[in-house]
Amino acid sequence: MAVTRREYPVITISGSNLRIADIAAVARGAPVQLADDPAVRARIDASRAYIQDAVDAGRAIYGVTTLFGGMADQYIPPELAAQLQQNLVFHLSATAGELLPVPDVRAALLLRANSLMRGVSGIRFEILQRFATFLNAGATPLVHELGSIGASGDLIPLAYMAGALAGVSSDYRVNLQGEILDAPTALGRLGLAPIPLAAKEGLALANGTSVCTGIAANCIDRARYLLAIALTVQALYLQALTGTAHSFAPFLHEHKPHPGQQRAARAMARLLAGSRLTFEAVHGDIEQRRGRLVQDRYSLRCLPQFLGPVIDGVNQIAAAIEIEANSANDNPLIDVAGDFVHHGGNFLAQYTGVGMDQLRYHLGMVAKHLDVQIALLVEPAFSNGLPPCLVGNLEYQTNLGLKALQTAGNSIMPLISWYGTPLADRFPTHAEQFNQNVNSQGMGAALLARRSLDLLEHYLANALIFAVQGADLRSRLVAGTCDARRTLSPATAVLYEAVRAELGVPPRADRPLIFDDRDQFLGGYVARLIDAIRARGAIAVAVQDVAVDLAA
Repeated sequence: MAVTRREYPVITISGSNLRIADIAAVARGAPVQLADDPAVRARIDASRAYIQDAVDAGRAIYGVTTLFGGMADQYIPPELAAQLQQNLVFHLSATAGELLPVPDVRAALLLRANSLMRGVSGIRFEILQRFATFLNAGATPLVHELGSIGASGDLIPLAYMAGALAGVSSDYRVNLQGEILDAPTALGRLGLAPIPLAAKEGLALANGTSVCTGIAANCIDRARYLLAIALTVQALYLQALTGTAHSFAPFLHEHKPHPGQQRAARAMARLLAGSRLTFEAVHGDIEQRRGRLVQDRYSLRCLPQFLGPVIDGVNQIAAAIEIEANSANDNPLIDVAGDFVHHGGNFLAQYTGVGMDQLRYHLGMVAKHLDVQIALLVEPAFSNGLPPCLVGNLEYQTNLGLKALQTAGNSIMPLISWYGTPLADRFPTHAEQFNQNVNSQGMGAALLARRSLDLLEHYLANALIFAVQGADLRSRLVAGTCDARRTLSPATAVLYEAVRAELGVPPRADRPLIFDDRDQFLGGYVARLIDAIRARGAIAVAVQDVAVDLAA
């Protein structure tokens, strides 16, 4: 899979200041540059010199003049220090199977370089330059999904990346703009030669949280986008159900001022402004509800309170992932000024693992909420007069509307919820001689989050069809036209139009999106909308303001 290159600003790698949006941009093809900062370069060079001096002096430093993990009691003489690093990378290349997608590996390349640019890892600047060369040339090491427990970082995945960057052997492969090459050949195409690793460099490259955290950053970026779609869909559902916008009045949320709740309420109020389909637009004030419920059911009325924790949660996870992305997360770290080598555990990806567990839980709540609204839409007893299963043409007695689409969604939503089960608290592996006797499972948690997002994309494709069909049918009841652009709020009409454009079905006054069952292949509509969501074209443009509203 090659990365689609778009026009992006150049992202600077300095060891600090990377945001989720920066990481996602590089994952999708943005160019990079190493910071042109003399202070940064001085730290990198000083830590490298410190390591070399320590080796020459025969000092005992973990992973430099000793073996690793549970074998760190074995001393390595200075003349074998470089060989140890070559062997480490080759030794760690111990998995197979599915490959990580190119965007995830690009994110990992960026974060490993960013970590090493902090200048406390003892690596040469010329190796850091290779990260930028690979990213800018569209050269992506082939890295397998499995192998990391997120304890001593992502050792095995990072070893595949390190082996490709250094050209350790032809066993490492590189995707160069869609062409799969062995690492030495790929390096030659880039004007580079294999580079023998010096003392500490293999450890600096392979010991860290950059792979799982890169995947996590991409997951956060996707989650924010899908959450913006979901909230806009909720606004379409509310209009289809003739709900009230009064539930989002500032007065209510000033008296329960959770940030996420307030963000959700403000976003919904903006999305519904100017609608001709809310209860107050159709019927007038609340006094007109005599003989029916005087307030909306919980799933509409409590939307800010329900989704507020999700919004806050995603933003809190994003903040933790950004700290991790801008950290030095290998071991040991070199304090040149203090003349000390610190042996610690910054490689433990616990923040990433716990964050991805939490993200999956939040995605399950988003899907659950949409599922409840769809159940209201398809049942006349709760939909305020919409036809059963949102059938478009009731005169054709065999039409079943969106009955099967709801069932398909019911097969997806429980899976998303099930994926919310945490992983970080499980399976104490006692890896490598009980040295890694706790672990984060950060990689597994991030991979599960990516799968949850795939499922949510599918679920949202279903949800968008319900949203457009519901809006069309409500518009027909209220205004005598199935062209819901005439009745929807301006902010939600943009998404309505984007969905129809992606399906190639322009609005019509005389019929809704789904009129007779045999007019379209519904599964084809779902597939096209999944692709459209992933392409981030018109649908992304339609919800971009909401995404900004929800982000911290």
